[in-house]
Amino acid sequence: MTSEVALLGIRHHGPGSARAVAAALARWQPDAVLIEGPPEADTIVHLAAEKDLVPPVALLAHAVDDPAKAAFWPYAEFSPEWVAIRHAVDHDLPVRFIDLPAGYGFAPEEGTRAEGTDEDGAREGAEPVADPLALLAEVAGHDDAERWWEDVVEHRAPGGDALAPFAAVAEAMGALRAEGLGESRRDLLREAHMRQQIRAARRAGHRRIAVVCGAFHVPALERMPTVAHDRALLAGLPKKVRTDITWVPWTHRRLSRSTGYGAGVQSPGWYHHLFTTDGDPVPRWLTRAAELLRAEDHPVSSAHVIEAVRLAETLAVLRGRPLAGLTETLDAVRAVLCEGSDVALELVRDRLVVGDALGEVPDAAPAVPLQRDLTRLQRSLRLKPEAAPKDVDLDLRKDTDAARSRLLHRLRLLGVDWGVPARSSVNSTGTFRESWRLCWQPEFAVRIAEAAQWGTTIEEAAVNKAVGTARAAEELAELTGLVETCLLAGLSGALPAVMRVLADCAALDTDVAHLAGALPALVRALRYGDVRGTDHGALAEAASGLAERICVGLPPACVGLDAQGAEAMRGRIDEVHGAIGLLAADPAASTDDAAAEDTAEGTAPDPEGLAGLADRWAAALRSLARREPAGGPATGAPGLLRGRAVRLLLDDGRLDSEEAGRRLRLVLSVANAPADAAGWVEGFLTGGGALLLHDPRLLALLDEWLTGVSGEVFTDVLPLLRRTFAGLEAGVRTTIGGRVAAGPLGEPPATRAESGELDRARADAAVPVVALLLGLRPWIPRQAAGRDT
Repeated sequence: MTSEVALLGIRHHGPGSARAVAAALARWQPDAVLIEGPPEADTIVHLAAEKDLVPPVALLAHAVDDPAKAAFWPYAEFSPEWVAIRHAVDHDLPVRFIDLPAGYGFAPEEGTRAEGTDEDGAREGAEPVADPLALLAEVAGHDDAERWWEDVVEHRAPGGDALAPFAAVAEAMGALRAEGLGESRRDLLREAHMRQQIRAARRAGHRRIAVVCGAFHVPALERMPTVAHDRALLAGLPKKVRTDITWVPWTHRRLSRSTGYGAGVQSPGWYHHLFTTDGDPVPRWLTRAAELLRAEDHPVSSAHVIEAVRLAETLAVLRGRPLAGLTETLDAVRAVLCEGSDVALELVRDRLVVGDALGEVPDAAPAVPLQRDLTRLQRSLRLKPEAAPKDVDLDLRKDTDAARSRLLHRLRLLGVDWGVPARSSVNSTGTFRESWRLCWQPEFAVRIAEAAQWGTTIEEAAVNKAVGTARAAEELAELTGLVETCLLAGLSGALPAVMRVLADCAALDTDVAHLAGALPALVRALRYGDVRGTDHGALAEAASGLAERICVGLPPACVGLDAQGAEAMRGRIDEVHGAIGLLAADPAASTDDAAAEDTAEGTAPDPEGLAGLADRWAAALRSLARREPAGGPATGAPGLLRGRAVRLLLDDGRLDSEEAGRRLRLVLSVANAPADAAGWVEGFLTGGGALLLHDPRLLALLDEWLTGVSGEVFTDVLPLLRRTFAGLEAGVRTTIGGRVAAGPLGEPPATRAESGELDRARADAAVPVVALLLGLRPWIPRQAAGRDT
């Protein structure tokens, strides 16, 4: 019994190829369909019949013992392979995948590795081979392979002979393969395996076999060498790795990426429109573009759409194309609908040319227990995965929002950044509100499979991952950050183990910089613990211990620091200052109701001890401010840190302006190095320069010092001063400039009110506005009233 084999060479994710495959299968009526793809998927291909399996989707294969070794095979509605799969399941035909098994690709040998592959199994980072389409386009006299392929294939409607297009493509590819162009060792192995699967289908008794594969492989499948030849070629394959495979949702945006787990389709939204639209696709697509722009408040009318259609068709004629393609359509959108605006055109590209379509997968698809638990939580918490970014504000006083917050924090701990913290659109300084930006990415399926080693539920996996991370941590700041994460994620089961590691690490770490970098996270954890009702006695004890050690070790740790080290230490000092301020604040003054309840229950730290901690921190700052470099830079603290310490003491009311002025006067004296003085000024003014406006004497001291330095020294200190004043508010800089230009700075500028003089004309101009604001009767100027009377 002889078997007929129809080789349908396609371009992956090509809508024209998909229409041609649909027409060929409908007319040729095969009794078996073979598709280029991983044979491991034979056991789950029947799920394509489920209505809940909605493209874009992808086959995900990963090594059982190492889920990080994974590969995807994406399919969109316009993918020829998906059309073939749907035809087979709809007609109850046997369908098999015939590519090289994915398990060979996960083996360690170079040349067959599939990790980080695209839909062809081509290894990311592998040596590139010539693009056969580019070679054909060049022979045809075209410099754009995409445009040439669109003209000859994608825009072509199926004709009377459904197999004619495939014969023409096979002939062109045969000419390329005869010259050995574009071949690689991996292609030869894959094609040998495909031939073996075709032989197996013949032995199974199938008489009409349709093979859907990349057009490049068709010439190699037409010529059937001996079985011994193919067996010898496949004998060099490594041992196959045990592999699991399933269906996962995919997105059009991910299809548009040409690296990693993408597919390299530049315009999936446009291709989807071409495949699903009967008749001329350009008018309907331009109508959708007009609807999108109108929704974004762009003035677009039906007349714009009509003119855009005419322009796109005219451009196609001028460029010698059979139909208007994406290039002509976008040119028409830019010129007519967007009125030349590239900003509006980028919106059309993002929403329509690419799109945010996200596929769906049925519950019957294989999945690790961790994935099933995540799906259950997503449904119970009403958090639907979406490809488009979405901002969500959570009120942690509500049970559902608190559970959502815990889920997102646990997923971040597991490496699944479905949600990332975002700036809230609602102004709030309390800790009961969180803002997130949610955006689901297809590769999260791999990370969830990786995280399955930690547990079968999200909570169990997060607890075990936190404990494992703590035991492997080397930095104290990493541990305190992990404590904060555990509190945010509600991982009470992990906190004791993490706190034990933190206590051991803190006891052994003597580096003040490490301690200073670790304290802020602990204090934030205490605040977040309040709103979540967490018992934070151990946290308060650890935070107080770290703060005490910082107060003792800070002044000597700042001695002899270079410019880079001083800059880093200034940031840590600011963070510690804020953290100790939070620790020492009156708990009853907290903005959170939950914090006040904790205080009433007696769980807040001892206020007397915290007040003493604030005094000790102030003493540490005073000691730092006095450590001047009497015998050279190495003998004292940098001016940047001394000036910062004085400013912090001044802002806290522990130093009056008279004393601050005296210290500034001493620093700016001729006895001090200008560079050290400039650094002191930078530290003192960091965070706001309004101080110079409220106390003109400080500004006068600074002006007198700056005008007195020599030209050479001025060149040296100019970058520091420019950086200092660039950080001030624009209004403050303008006012300071006006004060300096006005004249002597020793006294505040006199006003006309102080001299007893009143400018009645200016006062009268302001009175009507004030009367209007106060709701008084219309006011008549004095001069007009005199004339009326």
